[in-house]
Amino acid sequence: MTSPRHRFIRAVLVSACLAVGLVGVQPASAAAKTYGCPDVPVKDTPEGLYGGYFTNLSAKGYPSKARACRSARSLVRAYYNCRRKKGVRGSCSGRTINGLKCRESNRRTSPAYLTATVTCSKGAKRIKHTYQQGLQRP
Repeated sequence: MTSPRHRFIRAVLVSACLAVGLVGVQPASAAAKTYGCPDVPVKDTPEGLYGGYFTNLSAKGYPSKARACRSARSLVRAYYNCRRKKGVRGSCSGRTINGLKCRESNRRTSPAYLTATVTCSKGAKRIKHTYQQGLQRP
């Protein structure tokens, strides 16, 4: 036979365990939502892109799609400008651009194009895009 005190302690422990377990089941916050953004139009690409383009823009950790896509487009242009200062085959992987630390992956080169995926992040914010850089004048 258990005493009322033991039953009370057991009830408190079970309630605490259930409360802790339910915290992990909470729906993700709006900050965790990933927004897909339209590709940067060719007319808005910086001079000297030689027929290259930016695609697959996505942003995570922003309060609205408008802000996420505006930040993504701004970062894409700033990253491109950083790369081009280092030459047509340049890279800004490991640099901080617009407050986010960037890294390149899946970098592939052909005689005509350089293609890479760039992921820039800081805390919960993450912007990802793919670029293709023309290596020869059209």
